Amino acid sequence: FNIVLHPAPELPIVERRNWLIHQHYIRKDYDTCKAIIKELLQETNGMCEYAIYVQALILRLEGKIQQSLELFQSCAILNPSSADNLKQVARSLFLLGKHKAAIEFYHEAARLNEKDWEISHNLGVCYFFIKDFKNAEEHLNIALQISRHDKTFMMLGKIHLLVGETDKAIEVYRRAVEYSPENTELLTTLGLLFLQLGKYQKAFEHLGNALTFDPNNYKAILAAGSMMQTHGDFDVAMNKYRVAACAVPESPPLWNNIGMCFFGKKKYVAAISCLKRAHYLSPFDWKVLYNLGLVHLTMQQFASAFHFLSAAINLNPRMGELFMLLAVALTNLEDVENATRAYEQAVTLDE
Repeated sequence: FNIVLHPAPELPIVERRNWLIHQHYIRKDYDTCKAIIKELLQETNGMCEYAIYVQALILRLEGKIQQSLELFQSCAILNPSSADNLKQVARSLFLLGKHKAAIEFYHEAARLNEKDWEISHNLGVCYFFIKDFKNAEEHLNIALQISRHDKTFMMLGKIHLLVGETDKAIEVYRRAVEYSPENTELLTTLGLLFLQLGKYQKAFEHLGNALTFDPNNYKAILAAGSMMQTHGDFDVAMNKYRVAACAVPESPPLWNNIGMCFFGKKKYVAAISCLKRAHYLSPFDWKVLYNLGLVHLTMQQFASAFHFLSAAINLNPRMGELFMLLAVALTNLEDVENATRAYEQAVTLDE
């Protein structure tokens, strides 16, 4: 019996080398890719949509956002019915900080493709940047209905926190953790929220889970360590902080907490040297200055204590406790008049 072989379908001349461009692009061989694109665009008088599209992607990777935007706009003119081209134009506008223009293009793309998670998510992010939280929330919820992604959950939670809806934020993060129970960023964020609300058991549970999946997650280490420290387990907390110190040796909160661990163990000189390091890394953090004042008071170095507590008060003048410690320092420096005024200010602020 006879076999009839059909010839391979002839690709139009414009599209003939798209596969080759794609091959080099996904291998990150951008120089070869650019050379082929240049040749192809000369042959086709700049009419090959895919070649222009990939060239724009490469330019964006090189940080040439404006040039890539112009090329994506050319793609959109060559093929106006492609939602993908409009998405890329919008993305470039977003990267240039033109959020309102990006929103228009994303809406245009959404008309061509209603069920695209990425469009809804990015619309939410754009609205977030122009501080239109209501629209941002609406589009992020639509994105979650189409497809559940961790970064959409994170963004939605962030918006709820910004508008002061902590309960809603916790609910969003809970749903997110149910969906991807191994995402350490989500677990840590949820743990920190419970910590702020004083729900220590739940906080510890989530931070513990985060550390199970990523033992070097320094945010979780800091939070778990601070809880242990609050309960007086200084040595256990110090062991946690040792791990974090390898990952983030320049972290002011880390050195502040290590300093206060030494303070708890009555090793005052070590405490001061750690707190001084935290202060050097973050000179405008009033909590570090407060702690330095406290340690110097304990060591009966009242002039130094006065110096650090005054600095803390300049940064945070609404805290009664700072004025109280300042009054203690002034009393020991035998300045009764100013000490009295500091006590009066403390009482006014914190009855």
